[in-house]
Amino acid sequence: MAAVVDPFEARLLPSGSIRVGLVVPVSGVLGLVGPCAINCAVLAAEELNAAGGVLGRPLELVLVDGGRPARVVAAEVAGLVASGTIQAVAGTHASDVRVEVVGAIAGRAPFVYAPPYEGGGHAPGVYFLGETPRRQLEPAIDWLIRTRRARRWYLLGNDYVWPRLVHAAARARLGAAGASVVGEGLAGYGQATRWLDRVAGARPDAILLTLIGSDLVAFNRAYAAAGLGAARLCGALEEHGLLGIGGDGTGELYASMGYFRDLATEPALDFAERYAARFGPDAPMLNAHGHGCYEAVAMLAALCGRAGSLAVPALDAVADGATITSARGRLTLRDRQVAHPVHLARADGLQFFLEKPFL
Repeated sequence: MAAVVDPFEARLLPSGSIRVGLVVPVSGVLGLVGPCAINCAVLAAEELNAAGGVLGRPLELVLVDGGRPARVVAAEVAGLVASGTIQAVAGTHASDVRVEVVGAIAGRAPFVYAPPYEGGGHAPGVYFLGETPRRQLEPAIDWLIRTRRARRWYLLGNDYVWPRLVHAAARARLGAAGASVVGEGLAGYGQATRWLDRVAGARPDAILLTLIGSDLVAFNRAYAAAGLGAARLCGALEEHGLLGIGGDGTGELYASMGYFRDLATEPALDFAERYAARFGPDAPMLNAHGHGCYEAVAMLAALCGRAGSLAVPALDAVADGATITSARGRLTLRDRQVAHPVHLARADGLQFFLEKPFL
């Protein structure tokens, strides 16, 4: 089994391994994605170690709780890098955490970031695997305008960098399509349901939800309980979130993500079999945020293999063309990011029905 140690233990225990700081939320609004994310990272580490490790050394994961305030997380990661306790960073967490971590480590260690993000943010040694708004949400917005005649939109998200910049992109896309924004809100963590009356009062045809984790769950539960019926397009809804909502029977709850557990492709089915074989039938459900940690660890290893080094300048020099195979299929870095099909899914009870892929 791949070792997963906490930062305090890692500082004390000498190791011949390459240690990767795995930054995932195990607390806070995104804490529900932590268990699957840890499992997926462990699976990647075990598979790499079985094949000889990274640069001829075993890979070891050091868990950092990415659900805490951004500056707290960044200070811990920076301390681990400065002390030599970890040599690289990988994970899935909110963009405000990523921004602080990138600034704190200042290119001293490579960092592979898995989830959808707002775009931009390029810095030495930072590699992005998730979708930007142009790929993740703009095609879904166009589809809802065309097929659901969604002309009046409300934009509601949490109050941090990802929702702010996604909303800016959405406003431009909606304006170009002749649709209108009838309201917009940014909710502090734990405050999302306070916006329900304002959203309902604006009478939108559709709502773009850039809420995350438990806030996304709470708002959708309250929205359904109120008997409201606008289409809801979510940028962070995954299988655990849908379960937390209690499922949906309206036919108007949508999610746009690069990966869903029910993808019926050969790579996705193969990954699901390996995950179930390793962690059992009662393991936390596969989802995009969790699976992204598999990709992040695997891509870090692929970069190191191409460069023959963990040094950021060497990795940056060979990053274009670094390739892995995951449940999404073949992923290749170009300009230190990945472009890959995104799937629009509609909630159907406790499962997602995949409407279509967007290239």
